[in-house]
Amino acid sequence: MRPRDEPEPAWAADAIAHGVRGADPGEIPRRVCRVAVRLLPVTCAGVSLCSDGMPVPLSASDPRAAYLMEIQATLGEGPCLHAARIGAPVIAADLAGRDADRWPVFAQQATAAGVRAVYALPLGDDSECVGTLDLYRDSPGGLSARELHTAYLMAGVMTVALMALPTGEENGSRRADGPWLSELATEHDEVYQAVGMIMAQLGVGSDEALARLRGHAFAHGRTVLDMAHDVVTHRERFERDY
Repeated sequence: MRPRDEPEPAWAADAIAHGVRGADPGEIPRRVCRVAVRLLPVTCAGVSLCSDGMPVPLSASDPRAAYLMEIQATLGEGPCLHAARIGAPVIAADLAGRDADRWPVFAQQATAAGVRAVYALPLGDDSECVGTLDLYRDSPGGLSARELHTAYLMAGVMTVALMALPTGEENGSRRADGPWLSELATEHDEVYQAVGMIMAQLGVGSDEALARLRGHAFAHGRTVLDMAHDVVTHRERFERDY
């Protein structure tokens, strides 16, 4: 509980610091997600990295947040992807009301999962957005100025953690090579391998191939990562429409 006589920003900063104290960069995303659920009027939280328009789910406070991140990756739309594209916060205060038409399919999927509001904050600096901190709520409504300030503090902590990751540049590679990202990197690579294979199979460009992969995954109730794996392992093939 926050002491009555302690200013909220100072209390929030102390609570965030306590939540991540002693953690290495690889542990910080999950810890910040859990702190967000404790300090803010949100139901769950997640963190996604972004690369070439394809979000990579990094960590989540619970399975529902992980599911909502996967849905956005599969659809290629949603408030978190929009925040990453524009490099600015995106507030969707009512997915069943005034915000329903902004991302219609995502809004339908999110409300079906019991989520009515999403607050997405970009991670990075003015020159580069490296991901988003995604906050989900089961009731409509916005965040107060103080609550937004707390959310920005968390996004700052998350940005510092992500910027501290090894980049592998000393070996001539820009991919983060920390062991806690190795599985995500493999899955992300499979998406691009699948896109390349679909380009060859259909004779289309990369944007069209990615759109086909996403559409096929959604139509079959699969995630884009699952469908990409099937394409790469030759269990799924795309045929040209003649």
